[in-house]
Amino acid sequence: FRQVLGIKAFGIYTPSIVTYAFLAMAGEAGSKGIKYGVAIFVSVIIVGMATRYILKKFRLLYFPRVAITLSVVAFSILAVLVLGGSMQRTGLASVPIFPLLIMITIVEKFVSAQIEKGNKTAFILAAETLFISLVGYFIISANFVIVAVLAHPWIVLLTIPFNIFLGKWTGLRVNEYWRFKEVLKKL
Repeated sequence: FRQVLGIKAFGIYTPSIVTYAFLAMAGEAGSKGIKYGVAIFVSVIIVGMATRYILKKFRLLYFPRVAITLSVVAFSILAVLVLGGSMQRTGLASVPIFPLLIMITIVEKFVSAQIEKGNKTAFILAAETLFISLVGYFIISANFVIVAVLAHPWIVLLTIPFNIFLGKWTGLRVNEYWRFKEVLKKL
């Protein structure tokens, strides 16, 4: 996505692990799993932003600030689970704990991006990470992909020449065509 489209994210690993979390949630919660996954992702980002804003007044060092933010985010997820249980809404409670932990750890990347690049850039990176994770989820969960990979596991090796091709890419990214459209018109 970054090489051809110009969409950035919180690295390569984060969208992959979020995609896995979406798959695990869909496996346990059925068709509502992706809905829960997106809701948890957005909730984690919003609570992380709010917590960082509140903690900014205290002028804490990085690690204590991140630790407090992670604790607040984890507590907010726990509060949602308890509230859902008290209202007889147990769908979210069927989501396994590991994907929830994955989503909670995203806040560390988000806070780091906020500190290094600012709120706007961190929010854009979070949105782009969510987009890439959703695309990955829909590709990986497609029946024809599952059948193809299970029948022919070697097909995964085709990603190597594809990545070599992307590594040699010298063209403009899709977002650069839009960004430099005025310059390109004059050529």
